[in-house]
Amino acid sequence: MSKIYIQGIGLETLSITAPPGADGPTLVFLHEGLGSVRMWRDWPSRLCAQLGCAGLVFSRQGYGQSDPVRDVRGPSGQLDGQRHGRLLPDYMHREAFEVLPALLEALGIERPVLLGHSDGGTIALLHASRFDVRGCIVMAPHVMVEPMSLQAIQQARQAFEQGALRERLAAYHDDVDCAFWQWNEVWLSPAFASFDIRAELSGIQAPLLAIQGEDDPYGSLAQIEDIAQAAPHTRLLTLPDCGHSPHRDQAEAVACAVADFMASLSSLRP
Repeated sequence: MSKIYIQGIGLETLSITAPPGADGPTLVFLHEGLGSVRMWRDWPSRLCAQLGCAGLVFSRQGYGQSDPVRDVRGPSGQLDGQRHGRLLPDYMHREAFEVLPALLEALGIERPVLLGHSDGGTIALLHASRFDVRGCIVMAPHVMVEPMSLQAIQQARQAFEQGALRERLAAYHDDVDCAFWQWNEVWLSPAFASFDIRAELSGIQAPLLAIQGEDDPYGSLAQIEDIAQAAPHTRLLTLPDCGHSPHRDQAEAVACAVADFMASLSSLRP
């Protein structure tokens, strides 16, 4: 693992090398709201080995071993050109439209396939609505706010403050309080209640695969159904006995779906 500096912020990155002779697109992994490079464990490496492609895994600011956010629970603002304080409701737009394009350019990655989980799925959708990507795969994305999502996030706060969640997350983040509170507080803020990207999804022209578990406490099937309504070329995969992490709960089904999706891209324009 290494750090790359984007807009003055050090981001933890893990590059997965493609096998000799491979010329397919790079698979870029975008983590969930409490995720990081380490939270993916070895799944990206195993998936890239199965697909025979290169990969990029990185932690957003405040997560994993990336630089923390100063005064993460304080008022939002800018200091010395860097943001500090609480995240604003447009934080996923900023990641999709500013940070991710700068990171891809710095690493020389053109037209990747984005693979995003939860918040990372939302960021992938937003990026694909404006930028040229080879494909987009999203697992348990959020395209609008549902009451069930807020209830689950409130329960996560209780588990962090009173239960074992803080200790569990500390294995994946250098600053676990920064990682948790920047996500939890923006989602539970009144301003975030109107978050809705459904109107932007019609701009996605790239092939799209959307995966949702039937037992996901953070979002219903309406999330991916609304994606398909806005972008009719979307492939949908609904998984039984699956919660918020399809790649862990139904690893084989997800790997097969991703492999089929990636194979379909080879018949399209390079």
